[in-house]
Amino acid sequence: MHIAVVGLSHRTAPVEIREKLSIPEQTIESSLKTLKEKEQILEVSILSTCNRLEIYTLIRDPQLGITAISDYLSQYSGLPKEDLSPHLFDFYHEEAIAHLMRVAGGLDSLVLGEGQILAQVKKMVRLGQEHHSMGPILNRLLTQAVSTGKRVRSETNLGTGAVSISSAAVELAQLKVGQSRGEDQLVSLEAEDIAVVGAGRMSRLLLQHLQAKGCSQLMLLNRTTQRAKDLSTGFPELSVDCRSLEDLNHCLSSCSLVFTSTAAEKPIIDACLLNQLKRESVLRLIDIGVPRNISSDVQEVEGVEAHDVDDLEEVVSRNQEARQQMALEAENLLKDETRLFLEWWDSLEAVPTINKLRAALESIRKEELQKALSRMGSDFSARERKVVEALSKGIVNKILHTPVTQLRSPQARTERQQSLKAVEALFSLDDSQPNAK
Repeated sequence: MHIAVVGLSHRTAPVEIREKLSIPEQTIESSLKTLKEKEQILEVSILSTCNRLEIYTLIRDPQLGITAISDYLSQYSGLPKEDLSPHLFDFYHEEAIAHLMRVAGGLDSLVLGEGQILAQVKKMVRLGQEHHSMGPILNRLLTQAVSTGKRVRSETNLGTGAVSISSAAVELAQLKVGQSRGEDQLVSLEAEDIAVVGAGRMSRLLLQHLQAKGCSQLMLLNRTTQRAKDLSTGFPELSVDCRSLEDLNHCLSSCSLVFTSTAAEKPIIDACLLNQLKRESVLRLIDIGVPRNISSDVQEVEGVEAHDVDDLEEVVSRNQEARQQMALEAENLLKDETRLFLEWWDSLEAVPTINKLRAALESIRKEELQKALSRMGSDFSARERKVVEALSKGIVNKILHTPVTQLRSPQARTERQQSLKAVEALFSLDDSQPNAK
């Protein structure tokens, strides 16, 4: 068995490729089922965010397993393998484990220390458990990754003041508005007519950061108006005009700055729509949805300035240098967590021998107990029988404790193999001995 991850991210693929491989929550179950049906894949879980798609697996053979996953991604995206392969990465065993720890810790995010990725890793664990696609190995690994992400945020300064994709989008708007005024700096958004399309988690963060950057009122559009109203109640100091998506044309006609973050699988704003509007001022569109909510052809419309998640690099790079030292603090912690998992993984080599030893002693215990009970006669009460049986089990467990602990303790592989051979020889444990569970 081998641990592997295959995927792509903002580091390896542009948004036009990433959006073809975005797997929404409502289709995660079918994707997990399809992958689990492949002969090479024993366990699987999927991490799908706006900046990455990663498939974590326990596979039989590294090469065959990774090929099976790559084939699935090509089929899912509709991209030929020769077009998709240059954007994919694959890591095996220790590298795969270390990569997951970096992802959960926020060190592989577009924004160093981003907190939202930890919630997304937790979601990956939950969906894998709910859809029964994970077994004991991935469950242990992913659960440890979540704990690692929490450690990074509680034991280092990386999570302190860390910005999110949403806050980076707001900073990008501030920068672009400033540049249009001849100022190469972040400016207040107080004078802008702002709209946010979508009422999910990303939009909640958008409202939070817009309010902090001088916005006092905005238009909030969503497929269902009630959800927009529910979101607005969390911002009593912000004047929010809640509307349905049917008012999108009005929004695009009257606003100067529009953020989009919806779960739509196809663009909701394109050049054809914008060309129907009568506008006299510049319209800035900032799309943080993946798949994209705004078609790339809007760039051809006069008076329209559009940006997507890949454009956030411009503002993210302004903050990265100051966070690099904090990232170094977290790297040592991540190496420690990777080592701990690898030690646990290595200890699994001892499990078959431990099971055979446990089964052998259990067989002896039952045989000797039966002999003793038969000699006690019928006067031996049921309560006394239970006491003697508990005593025999206790003795066996005490005897097993030290060798089992030693066999599973961190040690060089050669040392463990020597110990396993010694135990098997001393207790005559051969392959015919049944394994205990």
